Amino acid sequence: MFNFFKNKKLPVFWKEYLQTLKQKSTKTIYTTRFVVFDTETTGLDFVNDRILSIGAVAIFNNTINVSDSFEIYLKQDEFKIESVEIHGILKEGLLEKLSEKDAIQQFVNYIGNAVLVAHHAAFDIEMVNAALKRMNLPKLKNKSIDTGILYKKLAGKKDNHFNLDVLSKEFNIPKHDRHTAAGDAYITALLFLKIISKLKQERTVYYSDLFRNSNNKGLI
Repeated sequence: MFNFFKNKKLPVFWKEYLQTLKQKSTKTIYTTRFVVFDTETTGLDFVNDRILSIGAVAIFNNTINVSDSFEIYLKQDEFKIESVEIHGILKEGLLEKLSEKDAIQQFVNYIGNAVLVAHHAAFDIEMVNAALKRMNLPKLKNKSIDTGILYKKLAGKKDNHFNLDVLSKEFNIPKHDRHTAAGDAYITALLFLKIISKLKQERTVYYSDLFRNSNNKGLI
């Protein structure tokens, strides 16, 4: 009974999001919609720092779908001038910016039941979760993949952990628009596909393998 009244208070967009997660479908690498995303933030503190922008692009059937992309900028109620050197996002400027509430709602509507992919995914997901908490909402419920962890599944890479710049160089990925959310999301999408391609050269890769911390094979 308590859950019924609790759910009644949830906003419509969150209820619709929960409904997408209930949709049943055959899960394979080729039939899953992956959303590769990145956040630019004022810093690394989940409590005090804020998201400045979110960029994302979808992958379906082993192809980056640039027509299925997302980019949004947030109003900077908490401005840190020292971080501008990294992301280049000014407090004012010509960019259209939304409130945190509107931006997060649009992002949740965009991702639906997709599998989320990011480099250092735990950070980006937790920044979104922190924003959701300020909106009195639960955490994201999507499955997620960290390309840094996925990279370690390659032969001889178990003890290595590299940033996006190093892996972009290793996989010959141009660093166009580096340190913008949309640019980093696209770079990470290319990295994701290249890692999977290399994994397939080493062994058979199943959908469930993407989420495992071991090399044990799963089911499609």
